[in-house]
Amino acid sequence: DVQKACSGSVASVFSSLGLTTTIVREVPGYFCFFGGYELSRSMFAQHMGRDKEHIGVVPLMFSGGFGGACLWLVVYPIDCVKSRIQVLSLAGKQEGFLKTLMGILRNEGVAPLYSGLTPTMIRTFPANGALFLAYEVSRRIMMTKLHSW
Repeated sequence: DVQKACSGSVASVFSSLGLTTTIVREVPGYFCFFGGYELSRSMFAQHMGRDKEHIGVVPLMFSGGFGGACLWLVVYPIDCVKSRIQVLSLAGKQEGFLKTLMGILRNEGVAPLYSGLTPTMIRTFPANGALFLAYEVSRRIMMTKLHSW
């Protein structure tokens, strides 16, 4: 638990709080997030005969949503295991990632690894579409200002 971790070394704090599992989740997740976004933007640009900078708002937002969907499809099972580890650690029953994963699979099957995925996928399209739209618009404004100096 956190109290035991605080009485130990810096490394014990990070291991007790699930940092390794978080890194295992985030690295492939963000690879898929930005990769899915760029792949979708490139495909829209190719289909429309334009460069990626001029595909328009709707394809840009769809690409952001697609990137978000790619992220969640990859990280959701890992995130479920990480959450289970965190809950178990509060009860003093923390086990490592693989032991927790194998326990879920053995006792409950695959379904708990995807429990709640549907609302997450529904939410990801507008949320990440807006995120990437804001990013691209902000980037263009800043680049215009930078070049005008």
